Amino acid sequence: MLELAIEGEDVLPDLTREVGRLDHEIQHTEIRMLLSGEHDEANAIVTIHPGAGGTESQDWAEMLLRMHLRWAEKAGHASEILDYQQGEEAGIKSVTFIVRGDYAYGNLSCESGVHRLVRISPFDAAARRHTSFASVFVYPEIDDKIEIQMDEKDLRVDTFRSSGAGGQHVNVTDSAVRITHLPTGIVVSCQNERSQIRNRDMAMKILRARLYDLELEKKRKAMQVVEDSKMDIAWGSQIRSYVLHPYRMVKDHRTKHETSDTDRVLDGEIDDFIYEFLVHRGARRRNGRESPRVTP
Repeated sequence: MLELAIEGEDVLPDLTREVGRLDHEIQHTEIRMLLSGEHDEANAIVTIHPGAGGTESQDWAEMLLRMHLRWAEKAGHASEILDYQQGEEAGIKSVTFIVRGDYAYGNLSCESGVHRLVRISPFDAAARRHTSFASVFVYPEIDDKIEIQMDEKDLRVDTFRSSGAGGQHVNVTDSAVRITHLPTGIVVSCQNERSQIRNRDMAMKILRARLYDLELEKKRKAMQVVEDSKMDIAWGSQIRSYVLHPYRMVKDHRTKHETSDTDRVLDGEIDDFIYEFLVHRGARRRNGRESPRVTP
């Protein structure tokens, strides 16, 4: 097409359009490469809480709710409000909603943190400038159905003779079963049944229950790590600022990416901010400056 353009053919509009398409495809592919976390493909559960400031912050929290729901709609994702507590005068006290779609969590996890708004308050009769804060936190939707898979090679099964209480009964065959799960070191045994097969079946049920409880404990600990990473909803901890007065600008403090088109951002056009953060986080991890984020 460049050769045709040099020869005087009017192909520049087609060439420009094709380059733009390829640029979009490259960015899309790069985002998929960056979204390689364990739960990045999962649905996202989002909670929003206003900071101190009463009605002003509660109104800001509702604006953030609309922004993220609009993003989900434009991305082709389904969303559902799970819990909604309305503010006393305006806005919301808290909200929890789920966004269902491919890589919903991977994308929206970039939004976790404190968001700061500077504007002329619509609730101030003196029309003074106010600063408000609200927190956004994003969890992956985890399937409660934990499937316990055990390979035979991970199990060591020992049989031995069982005995009754007080030595009243001594089995003359090796009917008792002890199973050791080698990867975790969990040992279970059963000798209540006279049949080795029945003892083995019961021991396997016990082992499955123990492994299930172990997985739940891992999930609880991972969720606690996420909870401990929360920041105060206050000065110095914001990830992004939205300034509507005296000038108009949205700036991400992690990546330094910014735009003056505040209306577009508040209407859900946050893909550029998500992309810049994913690139920024990927670069930090490659350089060894940041450990991979722990996710439940």
